[in-house]
Amino acid sequence: MVQVQEMNEADIEAVSTIRVRGWQAAYVGIVPQSYLDAMTVECDAGQRRQRFSQPGRTSRDLVALGDRGPVGWICFGPCRSEMPGLERVGEVYALYISPGLIGQGIGRILLSEAHAHMKAQGFETSALWVLCDNQRARCFYERAGYQTDGAAQDDVYDGITLTELRYQRVL
Repeated sequence: MVQVQEMNEADIEAVSTIRVRGWQAAYVGIVPQSYLDAMTVECDAGQRRQRFSQPGRTSRDLVALGDRGPVGWICFGPCRSEMPGLERVGEVYALYISPGLIGQGIGRILLSEAHAHMKAQGFETSALWVLCDNQRARCFYERAGYQTDGAAQDDVYDGITLTELRYQRVL
């Protein structure tokens, strides 16, 4: 199976590949194709290196390692939304698995590890945002105990407005 560990700088290129290929696979027909086509691993890796080296960074990154390196990645930390009791709410910022390995339990393992880390940090609840039209992700998170809480936000991708729904679950 996979082993989960803290992401390090040597994992950045692989994580960027997982994220970009994940977007390009998961969001076909949801996010404008022009936006997906413009995504590059190099650009993502450059941005990730900058964020990864920021002093005082509060996010945490875990990778799932397979036989040949990272095959999945999750990023989480304090909740960025306005919510009552915010100091006790963590947030899953991103979770991506190599597209060819989706459905093998890697996402469930990473999510479980992130939940354990958040709980150990004193968070009582986990929140996350999912594109409204991403049915596969919504089903995945619902099976993991998340429920929509009524909050929604819009993001614009190449001039197209897409709605995200906030999900929460008790840790």
